[in-house]
Amino acid sequence: MTLDHLPLGPRARIVAIDWSLLADDEAQRLRALGIDLGAQVALAHRGVFGGGDPLALTIGRMTVALRRSHARAMQVEEI
Repeated sequence: MTLDHLPLGPRARIVAIDWSLLADDEAQRLRALGIDLGAQVALAHRGVFGGGDPLALTIGRMTVALRRSHARAMQVEEI
């Protein structure tokens, strides 16, 4: 499943990322935040306006706002 379909709460591991769907600077920023293959993440919140943007993604002890379009580029599996 893609990250944008992950339910709120459960932890998941990123198993694939289609970097071609992201601009180079966006991909670099996500990698700098630790969002890469094997990272363990959880969705903490979905925005209520504009189709659920942004998503609040917990990675480690950090919470990051992520666009839904970026989350669609990431395949995850629940752990």
